[in-house]
Amino acid sequence: MARSDVVRNYGGVSADERRAERRRRLLAAGREAWGGSGLGEVTVRGVCASAGLQPRYFYEHFPDRGALVGAVADEVRTELFTTLVESSLAVDGDLGERLRAALAAFFGIIAADPSLHRIMSTDLAGVPGLEKRRLETLNLVADLILEYGGIGQGVGDRSVADGNDGGVSNDGDSGIDEAASAVPADGLDPRPAALFVAGGVNHLLDNWLEAPEGSPEELADLCTRLCLLLVRDARDSRYGREARDAAAVPQPPR
Repeated sequence: MARSDVVRNYGGVSADERRAERRRRLLAAGREAWGGSGLGEVTVRGVCASAGLQPRYFYEHFPDRGALVGAVADEVRTELFTTLVESSLAVDGDLGERLRAALAAFFGIIAADPSLHRIMSTDLAGVPGLEKRRLETLNLVADLILEYGGIGQGVGDRSVADGNDGGVSNDGDSGIDEAASAVPADGLDPRPAALFVAGGVNHLLDNWLEAPEGSPEELADLCTRLCLLLVRDARDSRYGREARDAAAVPQPPR
């Protein structure tokens, strides 16, 4: 057997497959350390020991600890938003019911594994790139709220993670109007309202995880009602202003 064949295959497993498996083990070890003990416990030495790999294999995939931390954050974010999107698509009800189903699934998966939320809510000061990821996550939640509030761009127009389609389509039921992008001077811009709600949902989730009261479905119902109340109020304020402006335009004599 040629040496090149030995390099490519070992025990019937190709070199690419072995590399992919080592990367998976490193990510799993980093995620376990971060979610279990905190970000400070994620070290190259500790991750390699937990994964059962020599440090040289760490650097085969990640240039430094920060790159691993970023990869773990991306993996968790993708997992959570895949849950959101797929759960919403599985429901045939109205917009509120789809948002409720998405949030119930989101809260449910976090309740089953609180380390997911611990990773996403870590104090990111001093960690290059993670603050940007946190802001991207809040923007994705805001997109989802806007989608189900019937205004603006939804997650179907943005990526859940690099190279991944959010998967929610802007169909006729979304109530999306391109004209809604123009915000009147005295109106309420729905996007800041949606970002405000996204932050509120996150804080409600923090408190619920500390002292759970009710089921994930009940928390999702509360969040859905608050989301739609605020964002639809912003929409109605904007459209009402546009209607008043249109009515105030002098009409040509008949």
